[in-house]
Amino acid sequence: MSRIGFKNIPLPSGVTGNVADGEVTVKGPKGELSIKLPGQISVAIEGDSIVVSRESEIKAVRQLHGTIRSRINSMTIGVSKGFEKNLEIQGVGYRAAVQGKELNLSLGKSHPVIFQVPDGVEVKVEANTKLSVSGIDKQLVGAAAAKIRSFYPPEPYKGKGIRYVDEYVIRKTGKSVVA
Repeated sequence: MSRIGFKNIPLPSGVTGNVADGEVTVKGPKGELSIKLPGQISVAIEGDSIVVSRESEIKAVRQLHGTIRSRINSMTIGVSKGFEKNLEIQGVGYRAAVQGKELNLSLGKSHPVIFQVPDGVEVKVEANTKLSVSGIDKQLVGAAAAKIRSFYPPEPYKGKGIRYVDEYVIRKTGKSVVA
């Protein structure tokens, strides 16, 4: 059984928390995030830490306890440091460019792929093939990076496609000609 829900969440310097009307709000140098609390989960701010507690031992409430604690912890990290996912494009002639709030991807298809960058997420392109997706909301950053990757996931034969920088793609050998 996980006991992550019982750990206190430390507030870094420059980050403040507020609990009001069943909602937790965390403010920091990079911005502000908030989350609604489910029914049987309560949150209190004690000194320089946030304490999450539950009111019953029902399985669903125990699961929510750890989940809410992790989400609030991610919010405190996001408003103080932020989150970043790095992607790279591999393939001859494949490139990306940012035009306002749109990411224009040339991926060897008959048309360019246009991705609307969501609010709260910033996309930077370096050297036409290196992408950096950043923001303060961990869930939004991860979802945006996964959506960009889904336009052309790395294929196992030539390795072409969009992949995370630290991702390892298992390569397959092609068909061999028997003479």
